[in-house]
Amino acid sequence: MGEGERSGVLIGRTAELATLTAALDRAAAGSAGVVLVSGDAGAGKSHLVATLARAARERGCAVLVGQCAELGESMPYLPLADALWTGSRDPELHAALEARPVLRRLLPDGQEPGAPAGGGASELGRQQVYGAVLGLLGELGRRSPVVLVLEDLHWADRSTRHLLTFLSRVLQHERVCLIGTYRSDDLHRRHPLRPVVAELLRLPNVTAAEVGPFGPDETGEYLAALAGDGVPPTAEEIARVHLRSEGNPFYAAELYTAARDGEEMPALLADLLLARVERLSENAARVVRAASVAGRRVDDELVRRVSALDEATVGEALREIVHHQLLVPDGAEGYTFRHALLREAVYADLLPGERTRLHAAFAALLADGPAAGHARAAAELAHHSLAAHDLPAAFTASLRAGREADRMGAPDEAHEHYDRALSLWDAVPDPEQAAGAGRVRVELDAARASGRAGDTRRAVSRLRRLLESAPRDDVRLGVLLREKLAHHLVDLDPEEATAVAREAVGMLPAEPPTPERAAALATYARNLLIREEDPRIPAIAEEAIAAARATGTAHAEASALVTLGFHRESRDPAPEVQALFARARDLAIEDGNHQVALRAAFHHARAMFDRGDLDGAARAADEAMRFVRANGLGWSSYGTTLRCLEFLIRYTTGDWEAAGRLAGGFQVRVVRPVEAQVSAYALFVEVARGEDITERMRWLERVWPQDPFIAYVARGLAAEDALWRGDTDAALEHTTALLASMAPRDVAAIRIIGTALWAQADRAVRARASGDAETAEAAAKAADDLLERARTAASTTPDGRPRTWLGLEGHAWLARAEAERARAHGDDDPGLWRAAVAAFSYGFTYEVARSRRRLAEALAVRGAREEAAAEWGAALRDAEALGAAPLVRALRDLGTRARLGASRPAPSPAAGLTAREREVLALVAAGRNNKEIAAALFISPKTASVHVSNILAKLGVTSRTQAAAKARDEDLLGDRPRR
Repeated sequence: MGEGERSGVLIGRTAELATLTAALDRAAAGSAGVVLVSGDAGAGKSHLVATLARAARERGCAVLVGQCAELGESMPYLPLADALWTGSRDPELHAALEARPVLRRLLPDGQEPGAPAGGGASELGRQQVYGAVLGLLGELGRRSPVVLVLEDLHWADRSTRHLLTFLSRVLQHERVCLIGTYRSDDLHRRHPLRPVVAELLRLPNVTAAEVGPFGPDETGEYLAALAGDGVPPTAEEIARVHLRSEGNPFYAAELYTAARDGEEMPALLADLLLARVERLSENAARVVRAASVAGRRVDDELVRRVSALDEATVGEALREIVHHQLLVPDGAEGYTFRHALLREAVYADLLPGERTRLHAAFAALLADGPAAGHARAAAELAHHSLAAHDLPAAFTASLRAGREADRMGAPDEAHEHYDRALSLWDAVPDPEQAAGAGRVRVELDAARASGRAGDTRRAVSRLRRLLESAPRDDVRLGVLLREKLAHHLVDLDPEEATAVAREAVGMLPAEPPTPERAAALATYARNLLIREEDPRIPAIAEEAIAAARATGTAHAEASALVTLGFHRESRDPAPEVQALFARARDLAIEDGNHQVALRAAFHHARAMFDRGDLDGAARAADEAMRFVRANGLGWSSYGTTLRCLEFLIRYTTGDWEAAGRLAGGFQVRVVRPVEAQVSAYALFVEVARGEDITERMRWLERVWPQDPFIAYVARGLAAEDALWRGDTDAALEHTTALLASMAPRDVAAIRIIGTALWAQADRAVRARASGDAETAEAAAKAADDLLERARTAASTTPDGRPRTWLGLEGHAWLARAEAERARAHGDDDPGLWRAAVAAFSYGFTYEVARSRRRLAEALAVRGAREEAAAEWGAALRDAEALGAAPLVRALRDLGTRARLGASRPAPSPAAGLTAREREVLALVAAGRNNKEIAAALFISPKTASVHVSNILAKLGVTSRTQAAAKARDEDLLGDRPRR
């Protein structure tokens, strides 16, 4: 069963469908063409071709579809006969066949009375058949374009292959599109179709369309289509199915359905895969079985030794296996299974004793042989030893693998190795001696790895269990465990985190200083920051620094320095606090404490960003992200936050091309809050560019009940998106829900209030224009309440004390709120909008342009047309350069209504296009889609999409067709011949 039969919709395959459609278009115009569609079994070739065939029928084309079968050479012209038989119900084709007895005789009921047995197609004159087929296609094509599909050509008989070659060579001006499909994974070196394909692809009218595997997003979309109206697949299910299926739609469907029924490997899929192994000789099958135990990648020498065959025999067996495309060469001395599921099927088919013996053989070779020094040797040895039931060897290898993964910056893998070792702890003799550490230390290593991988909940769960089982009389251990728990809890439950840290500090006296108490003090001070102005913070931080220096606990000193710097910054935003952050970062790096180093690095960049030093912030964030990537910390708590900050800086400075590249790695289908946080930030640019955010919001909605910050980012930007679409009700629904969930003096509320005021002002303006005084008055009253809340949050801390530091962006959003409130009252004051422009002018390109739009509008109302035109022109230039399509549309509408455009020379439509955008426009004009543009320019499809959005905004059009027309009509690409 193929992709189309399962889902009924075509997922992805945009470029491949475009190739087929282009061939059909050429055929309809009188230029016959051939397309050879290839791909692995289950890749979706048939569904792709069926989609084209359906579209062709809708256009009035005649469509003939025939299938080859796995019958060898016994049925000549089988796909042609199949196509003619299924199509003969059509009166015109039936009449054309009746006029050509040579073709009529190919059909099941076409045997002439009295003809001798066996006098079928194989005895027909080849040239008669060729001429009849050519004439039939030509006759049909004169009435309407013809699509002839020959499916599964890897099973084609010799006569069909010759016919395919003939038609590909002679079809020229007939209105015929010939499509052949074949499995590329079946085309071994001696396959008879292989030279035919190579020959045909050299012909000018023959093109290739390779149907490759799905990407992760396409697999997710496909599984969602399979689920229909039922329970949608989770992100974990999608990731697991995509990993195992490697993007093959058929495999993905089988795995997904089986998994929901509790089945690991579907019987149908296993049988299909094993059928290919059963064709092998005994020695080749033996080598494949040994290779399945080795893993996806197979070492030539290891498999030879485990197979217990001599070198020549193994070499011959490998040649046979490669010939059948079960293994493919990978490097100088290795092979990989063509598909991971093939390895799984072979492995699952092994007898239990055979499996154990082979694993033991691999373990012995890895432990003692030359492969023992391999970088992955410990992990592989642990795997094989466990499968061979050698628990002591599996235990020590798992620990070594965990430590190696730690050193390599792979925290996810480190945790899994530690977890496996801990599961074996009670099953091996003298585990402490073998581990070189006690169980508590290994448990802490596992918890630390979880935290570094961004799985805070798993770290907290492990620490809670460990705290319950720890001996009560070991006070220093109790302090250590509570400090670690408080450290991880701060992101999940800040109040509990503070209470646990306070308890840890109270368990040990101040004298003599101890490393455990120094760390607990540092964590306690950090957790107190959730209250912003807690007066105990500096004293506790200073005590932590003194205790840390006395005991040489560098990570505690670094953590306390960051806390102290952050606390001082809130009172005196002087650049001197940067020195504290930088010192803390360097100290933590020297100590090897990556988490504290990242926290310090984040605040180092963030403080510059808040002060308006955007260049410095960009450099600091980039440097921090290099450290993050080098150490595999991308999904740690501060690794995630730094990724978001790096993006936000680019968004603020107006470098949306760089922001788009960063956002290209922000996955849409998310489940964990750490993934959702990164995904939510992509909305900043997507909303500003007017892109469709439906899919991203659908996934974020599932996560934001668990995480207020994700709700803050996502719903705040969803409100802006609604306002650009004119939906004030939806915008207010988002902002009202957010503000109800936030503390009254939460400074983060100011931005949401600014968006809510935008909505109320729009509502009031429309109400006054329609004479609805009651609605206008209600909106103005709501605006008053909102502004009062913004002023309170800007001036007062949560505990009621005067706020001494707000940050440049906070002041800018407050200025925007003041201006929007006045607009809601019908007093669109240019002075307030000038203040907003000035407040955002520290470098926030987009918000300056948005404020200028309102300033131009307010000036135009007061008759200051020249000044209004100047502000309007500056805003439009910036909006066009950014590709901020909704803002561009709003500005052009304002320019039309207020007749501001005549105040400046009309710029060339292409004036704002970058060199890269001109290249993209040329490809758009040539009819290329995003995937084809990406391939042509060596960029990602996401980046291509961003460029196209920018171009549409700059040209003032809404579709690719309009952009292409404008490019041709106005010679924007400069390719029109000069006269």
